[in-house]
Amino acid sequence: MIDIPDELIATQYAYNGAAGRAFVAALPGLAGRFLEEWGLRRDGAVMYGMCALVLPVVREADGVPAALKLQLVDAETVGEPVALRAWGAAGAGAVGVLGHDPGTGALLLERLDEGRPLSGMAGGGAVPGGSRLVGEVADARRAVTVLGGVLARLAAVPAPEGLRTLGDAVERMLAAAPGVVERLADEGERRLLADCVAAVREVAGEPGDRLLHWDLHYDNILAGRADAGRAGEWVALDPKPLAGDPGFELFPALDNLFEAGEVVWRFDALTEALGMERDRGRARAWTLGRVLQNAVWAVGDGERELAPDHAEIARRLLAVR
Repeated sequence: MIDIPDELIATQYAYNGAAGRAFVAALPGLAGRFLEEWGLRRDGAVMYGMCALVLPVVREADGVPAALKLQLVDAETVGEPVALRAWGAAGAGAVGVLGHDPGTGALLLERLDEGRPLSGMAGGGAVPGGSRLVGEVADARRAVTVLGGVLARLAAVPAPEGLRTLGDAVERMLAAAPGVVERLADEGERRLLADCVAAVREVAGEPGDRLLHWDLHYDNILAGRADAGRAGEWVALDPKPLAGDPGFELFPALDNLFEAGEVVWRFDALTEALGMERDRGRARAWTLGRVLQNAVWAVGDGERELAPDHAEIARRLLAVR
């Protein structure tokens, strides 16, 4: 029996409607099927994220620890095995693929140390009252530096053919932008988002061709396991891959574990890791593009204001010269 977490059920019902309900209903059968077909034995408690169920397993044939990942295949997740294999071939620091079923999207992945996410080094983000100890800030900044190194290795790989592209995403964002700006209730936020739109228009003609993760935050980087030859390594997982400019990758590390006073420091550290110090304007424009992308989605869901953290990121980056 597979216990499906209530949070995963709620997320699937809320965001994916009938498809999400069908996915949840099929999960026990899918899990049973691939445990049998791939010769797997369960080896721990069920894990889950926003869109996937993950079972820690062991391959019975050779005793190799692994993770069985079951998720609803959509435009964001369909390219995951392609991206992971491309990064694996390049030795770029992403989780390894041990098996994939194209029909269902099921993945058998290298087991990482789920008890050691990079967020554990980063700490819990902002402290009430805005004060943090010097050591805590240093740890958080070390986590940003680690993430920047992982990001640089991933973004060094050219995107394989057939993935969704930043160019297509930007075209849709810019087409929707006028209506989104008009629907915001606050005049100051309308001006702020209009500035984001203007920045994106300046770089829209060069969307880039690197293999992007799109969701590289601190919980999507885990410590590698010694029994997999990954001792001391930080490994990326759960990409929503697309082809584009590496500057489009910075936003999750600014927003996750958000601290307003660290936005510019993090931005500078990440652009340095990517070798974009001389092209900070482009990196800033693409980061503002993520603010615009999130606003398009939020307004489409009926919101009439920007997420406060997103607005603050935009304000601080627009002040950078």
